[in-house]
Amino acid sequence: MSTPSLRHVLGALLLLAVPAAGLAHTGGTTGYAVITVSRGTVRYEATLPTAVLPSDLAEALRLAQGGDAPSREPLLDLVRKHIVLRAGDVRCEPGPGEVVPGAFPAPTFTIRVDFACGRAPRELTVQDDTFEILGPDHHTLARIEAPAGTQQFAFAPETRVGHFPTETAPETSRATGSFVLLGIHHILSGYDHLLFVIGLLLPGGDLLSLAKIITAFTIAHSVTLSLAVLQVVTLPDRLIEAVIALSIAYVAAENLIGRPAVSRRWLVSFCFGLVHGFGFSSALRELGLPAHGLLLSLLGFNVGVELGQALVVALCLPLLILLRRTRWSHPAVVTSSVAILVVGLVLFLERAFL
Repeated sequence: MSTPSLRHVLGALLLLAVPAAGLAHTGGTTGYAVITVSRGTVRYEATLPTAVLPSDLAEALRLAQGGDAPSREPLLDLVRKHIVLRAGDVRCEPGPGEVVPGAFPAPTFTIRVDFACGRAPRELTVQDDTFEILGPDHHTLARIEAPAGTQQFAFAPETRVGHFPTETAPETSRATGSFVLLGIHHILSGYDHLLFVIGLLLPGGDLLSLAKIITAFTIAHSVTLSLAVLQVVTLPDRLIEAVIALSIAYVAAENLIGRPAVSRRWLVSFCFGLVHGFGFSSALRELGLPAHGLLLSLLGFNVGVELGQALVVALCLPLLILLRRTRWSHPAVVTSSVAILVVGLVLFLERAFL
């Protein structure tokens, strides 16, 4: 292989192996909205992370937390100007609202705004443009409460508009599709999960061994994702995040200390996959859906995670196969594993002690 080609392969692997250590697995920030339809009025209530606010709104929140009532208006305008509700073809008008800022410095705050629609909507259309303010990595998980029952939807820059029947049973395909996209975004932005998978693949092996590694990880995280979201088993987020970081460091160290038995590495993948499933669950657990809605959202989200993971594996494997045909295979595995080990240890120290 020519030197430029080798340099390209090594560069691609290192770019995959060394993301910014401070980025968490959650793929951006998450807000939670409850949209309640009551005759001709729709209440929009959103709980948002304080850290997502731009500097001017963060300052307004600080003043509001100190008791300055006028400072709440810019925060209310976040909903009034960037959430559009329509009852059929009639736009609902935003009216009174309140901000529940909590004590400074609260990690989240809540905004409530009532919209007047003039009449009870047969179908409610919700358009969420808050991403223009909160950033493209933000998404909002919404629960819609209407006479027809509870619905759910994942709002993101690519899924800004949702249509929700309020008097008849809703179709579930579009809502489930929004959670598929959320799952894809979650895994592609989840640098710690991707580092773990890449670390597992680096030592190589035949296609059967690699398939067993990926399948074991998929089965394991699907099991604990389901258990955690359904609240059958829950563990502290801080513990899970620290163990996920430790799993990254472990597979990297195993790559460096002797050659791991690739044929048995699916066991490592399965054991740590159980932990990673708890990490995935945080994006859905707070939504508070009833069991039937939660199962559909969980299914869509898990399918999205698997699609995103399959895309990453499909991109990585040709590079790894190409690299193994050169005399630079061992140095590249060592270099990439060292980089992954450093990131894993930094994340572990940050999550466990800071």
